[in-house]
Amino acid sequence: RYAHESLLRNEEIKTISDWVDAGSPMGDVNKAPADPKAKTETSIISPDLRLKMPNYAVNTSAKDEYRCFVLPTGLSAEKFLTEIEIVPGNFSVVHHVLVFHDTSNIPASLDLADPNPGYLGFGGTGSSSSKLIGVWVPGQDPFKMPPGMGIKLEKGGSIILQIHYPPYINNITDSSKVYFKFAPTTLREVAIASPISHTAPSLQNGPLYIPANQEKTFISKYTLPANVSIFAVAPHMHLLGSSIKSFAVGTANDTVPIVDIPKWNFHWQRTYIFPKIMKAPKNMVLWGTASYNNTAANKNNPNNPPQAVSLGEGTGDEMLLIYYWYAIYQNGDENIVIDGSTPKNVGTTVLKSTSFKVYPNPANTVIHVENWSGKPENMHCELYNLSGQLIKIPVFEILPNGAMQLDLSNVAVGTYLLKLNDGSNTQVKTIIRN
Repeated sequence: RYAHESLLRNEEIKTISDWVDAGSPMGDVNKAPADPKAKTETSIISPDLRLKMPNYAVNTSAKDEYRCFVLPTGLSAEKFLTEIEIVPGNFSVVHHVLVFHDTSNIPASLDLADPNPGYLGFGGTGSSSSKLIGVWVPGQDPFKMPPGMGIKLEKGGSIILQIHYPPYINNITDSSKVYFKFAPTTLREVAIASPISHTAPSLQNGPLYIPANQEKTFISKYTLPANVSIFAVAPHMHLLGSSIKSFAVGTANDTVPIVDIPKWNFHWQRTYIFPKIMKAPKNMVLWGTASYNNTAANKNNPNNPPQAVSLGEGTGDEMLLIYYWYAIYQNGDENIVIDGSTPKNVGTTVLKSTSFKVYPNPANTVIHVENWSGKPENMHCELYNLSGQLIKIPVFEILPNGAMQLDLSNVAVGTYLLKLNDGSNTQVKTIIRN
């Protein structure tokens, strides 16, 4: 569960399901509400700082454009940011926004050297001192820090909005804004980082490359160097993404789920905030697995016919990033409640999942698989190493309760990709043999 969940009740889900099953008939058009309008103003009540980029006419060719806009804060003293909201000036052209804070003169100099508003900033702001303080992707809400925590902004710095504009935009104006709320006192400092990423040494079976007409799964991990308190997570992929998840494994091989998106939707991304702060002790390992579908069956595939896709920041390229919001741990952090509400009468019985359930994970000599629907004679299992090489076709048996049991007794300790096919459904699961 996450903080501030937007969920449907069972009866609401049933209403939608019944309507779809009936062929989605048109209702009384005279009772139809007005079309929704794109949000243009802040949800933060009485922001302490409002910044707006200059109007910029977006004109892109076949390539994506990453443009940075420098917005001086005018702060005469350091402040701790407790709430941030990014409002795109034009939702039709803003792919995503990264918000940085920088105290150097480098962004301003780069801005002066570019004849247009802002400056080109592919991959970053051009300044090594820039600090990530906020993210906007489609679906993102305003972000609020936990009690007693905030992101430190030094005096005299600037905000840099790095905005990604997609290809083939013809003279459409953007004027995005960002709003801030500050604490009246000094707070504990929050950082944002993506330790689970598409680069070495985090990526275990790279490089991030998906050949045409193939599906691939990549694994990334990071060992925590200190005790930290994690309170939010945000996965990010592009159009070939089909699923992504992150979990943590402690020193006692206990597995802690963090986020699991079995049906990735590039057009609906967000930051997931935990109801309570999660203590992540030193040497805990953060894991991320991401699957990609570069076949014609992927309706979001940017290429027809499919073409090989590799790492890049363009919409037609791919990425594997899982951002975490965290602070250095203090005693009692795990008792801090961000959202103590309990959703009532939430729909849990109408929607069905076809995802295989694999447990225990990590496993010792045996592992179980449930939720498969085909016939036993159609079940096929393959075990791959992190380089994608087939190492074993596991021996399995069907238990009386219908679960499938795989024998891992002859498999070396390590991390593997388990490919399962029950005749109608194929999935790849990351498993750990300990």
